[in-house]
Amino acid sequence: MGRLISFVALFFVAALLLSSARADWPERPINMVVMYAPGGGTDTVLRALATEMSRSTGWVINVTNRTGASGALATRYVLNKRPDGYTILGASNFNKYARIVGGVDARPWTDWYFMQAAYGIGSWSVRPDSPFQSFQDLMETARQESNELTISTSGAGGQVHEMAAIIAQVTGLNLKYVPYAGGQVATLAGLNGEVDIAGGGVHEHIRLIDSGDLVPLMQTGTTDIVTTTGKVIPTVSNFVPQIRDRLPLNGPYTIGIRRDTPIEVIRAIEEAFFTAVQSSAFEEVVRQRNIFVDVMVGENADRRAAELEVITATIFEELGIPGARTTEELGLPETKDFDRWWPPSDYAPLTRNP
Repeated sequence: MGRLISFVALFFVAALLLSSARADWPERPINMVVMYAPGGGTDTVLRALATEMSRSTGWVINVTNRTGASGALATRYVLNKRPDGYTILGASNFNKYARIVGGVDARPWTDWYFMQAAYGIGSWSVRPDSPFQSFQDLMETARQESNELTISTSGAGGQVHEMAAIIAQVTGLNLKYVPYAGGQVATLAGLNGEVDIAGGGVHEHIRLIDSGDLVPLMQTGTTDIVTTTGKVIPTVSNFVPQIRDRLPLNGPYTIGIRRDTPIEVIRAIEEAFFTAVQSSAFEEVVRQRNIFVDVMVGENADRRAAELEVITATIFEELGIPGARTTEELGLPETKDFDRWWPPSDYAPLTRNP
């Protein structure tokens, strides 16, 4: 009997110590590992998010960049750290590319807990001395000649690559995709004349468009965008009406926490996240770059992560993207069967520790 009482007492002491330790979390700086290069859309949005999370909590959140393999290098780095909340993933698109083309096996909706803060839309631009001064010019040249056009992307198999491949599929454009370490670097490649077309996001192109250093061809939103200097960035649907139902082609900006992290820690990060995305400072950063605040967490985010992975794996299979895993290889349904498939039998909402 004495041993039982001692055991129970020890259990409660341990539980109390654990609870106290989590209440004091964090006791050291948090590292947000962003999967794309500094200056691009993902980096800009998530740095602003980290700043506002720090401001509201007093936490120290350091942001570092680990680029490569469509986010797989950053993903593996975070996965190899302890699941204690001190290392979190700064991602885009719920990190869908890491599993489809990066060879990572962790699933976004069972191994991660993602929170979506905002989204951006894609953009194509050219130098002022380009022979193409509009998307219509591009289309007419493509019909007359069979020359391959080069376009910069944020990485092989990444968001800019996917958007460009969808447009090429619909229009018949013959594109060669040149990968760079993020949208900002891809934009600079176009500015420097390394490629025919600068791929990226509106947020990465808009200032260069306003300054006259780039000429806009199109963007993947649903309506035209008018810049502060009165320049128009037309929606691609002006030139390709059949793509209208697929717009906007956008890229969500997300942070990911390992799902086996203590639930109290996840909820603390989530609370700081909510405060940050509602702050006027964060809203101003994204507004200036034509990025849109769009918050999604919990089961809705899990479902969206799975759905995006199904859509992209299907598109990459149709396009024959080298090295891309198929929906069958990933254990996913066909797009038409998604609603019947979700939620899969091994899915559980994050309501307690796994």
